[in-house]
Amino acid sequence: MAERSHSNPLSAVLSGLLDQRSQEPKVEPIPDDVRLEGRTCLVTGANSGLGKGIAIRLAKRGAHVIMACRSGIPEAGEEVRAASENPNVEMIRVDLSDFDSMAAFCDELRDRQVTLDAAVFNAGVVPVTSRTNKHGLELMFAVNFLAKFMVLDRLLRDGVIPNAVYGNNSRAEDPPRVIFVSSETHRSSIPIDFDSFGQPVEYGVADGVKYYGLSKLHLTTFFQELSRRLNPGAGAIPDVCVHALCPGAVNSNMAREAPTWLKPILKPVMALFFQSPEKASIPVDYMVCSDDMGRKTGVYMHMMRVKESSEASMDPDNGSLLWSKTEELLHEHDVL
Repeated sequence: MAERSHSNPLSAVLSGLLDQRSQEPKVEPIPDDVRLEGRTCLVTGANSGLGKGIAIRLAKRGAHVIMACRSGIPEAGEEVRAASENPNVEMIRVDLSDFDSMAAFCDELRDRQVTLDAAVFNAGVVPVTSRTNKHGLELMFAVNFLAKFMVLDRLLRDGVIPNAVYGNNSRAEDPPRVIFVSSETHRSSIPIDFDSFGQPVEYGVADGVKYYGLSKLHLTTFFQELSRRLNPGAGAIPDVCVHALCPGAVNSNMAREAPTWLKPILKPVMALFFQSPEKASIPVDYMVCSDDMGRKTGVYMHMMRVKESSEASMDPDNGSLLWSKTEELLHEHDVL
């Protein structure tokens, strides 16, 4: 099947509308009576949009939910507690564009001896034009991909996510789950340029979606490589279940930085045709709660349909090179 182009904001919107009409087979949502009492679930970017929808859904199942957010504290947490009728919801401040903030966040989880049963990496940004963070890195590359690598490295090394590869209390009968919110835009992305890896790029409004897709290709390639590295035994029960998904088109605030001329078109289209954050959280809920997702790893879903991610993202050579280049970059910033 040919990949759809997402070369500009309008084409991405149109593609999202087409996604809603797909007739491919779906998996069944998890029944409401499946409970998560005694489970601790981390959700990044949980103060609004899809992340907030995920936090509410997991809290309704009785989970202890940790909302990792840059803003919305404490209001968003109070709203999640009220909507879920679950008082066991907390918020921890973290800026996923800032290495120091991420280190402090990981330190807190380690020092409190938190053990995560599920970690949902949802937070993402779509700036209208190119920007860099305070470390001089392009913002989408930094937040949509690099932050996940850094935070996960810490959580795995510190045993906050139990695993055998880093020598931290493997849970063979009940493996933790790591879930990435990616995007189908990774399929039509330009290739990863490993020769200029990590170097900031300049782009304007017309190319924003292209580089968003590239950031999601980085993320989806990382998800595949992480699954391979944490679970080297072919056919064995996973040590850590690593999954990724595209939730489909979501009526969230991700388009808040869309061009001024496009917002009057985007807002009504998104409100009318795109999924609510509540509905879009259903596939994430499936990956957190499904018994099947706790017995396998490396699953990619588009909405409620299991499928393979792109060939480029599944290439082990690309995954290995991405891993080594990312480690080099983080060493340059004295992070790893």
